[in-house]
Amino acid sequence: MARMLRQGLEEQNHTVTVAADGSEAIEAATAATFDAIVLDVMLPVLSGLTVTRRLRQAGSHVPILMLTARDSPDDVVKGLDAGADDYLVKPFALNVLLARLRALSRRAANPSVPVLQVDDLILDPTSRVVSRGGTQVSLTATEFRFLEHLMRRAGRVASRASIIEAVWGFEQDVEFNTVDTYIKVLRDKVDHDRDSKLIHTVRGYGYVLRERS
Repeated sequence: MARMLRQGLEEQNHTVTVAADGSEAIEAATAATFDAIVLDVMLPVLSGLTVTRRLRQAGSHVPILMLTARDSPDDVVKGLDAGADDYLVKPFALNVLLARLRALSRRAANPSVPVLQVDDLILDPTSRVVSRGGTQVSLTATEFRFLEHLMRRAGRVASRASIIEAVWGFEQDVEFNTVDTYIKVLRDKVDHDRDSKLIHTVRGYGYVLRERS
């Protein structure tokens, strides 16, 4: 189901990170910025209810859509009381889930900034258009997710491990040298022939996207 949901959401231009269990879900939710979380109640290691409670206790306000096979009133109440914003019973149609996510985004108390900008580099998550200095930059879907992750963390160093989790998800077996290869590609597209370089290496750890001083 996780793979199917990821495919369906990405086909609708969403950037998706998949966590295999509750512990990974908490790590992912605290390592990156998300517009919404789709959370299965029956996650291994830590249940969806426990994940929701811990995120709320940590001060997270990101909208949470809870998925479950249980449809009794008591189960719905437990999910909402734990801090979920909406509840969807399996099986469900993808278009219903997408409509629920749109509704959650509209009701979000702290909606994300629709357009990201670092210096003269601009990324629009909605239109998926990237430009630098007014010139459009053509990116693949993976390159777009990679750059978006760096821009959302602008000024903060992203480790190779956190980049893999955000771009490919926990279920993918991706090596660190793959991250390095994508960085080279992004540099060619974003920093090539530019006096000011925005993508920087933190040797032995990861990368940071930073404005020129």
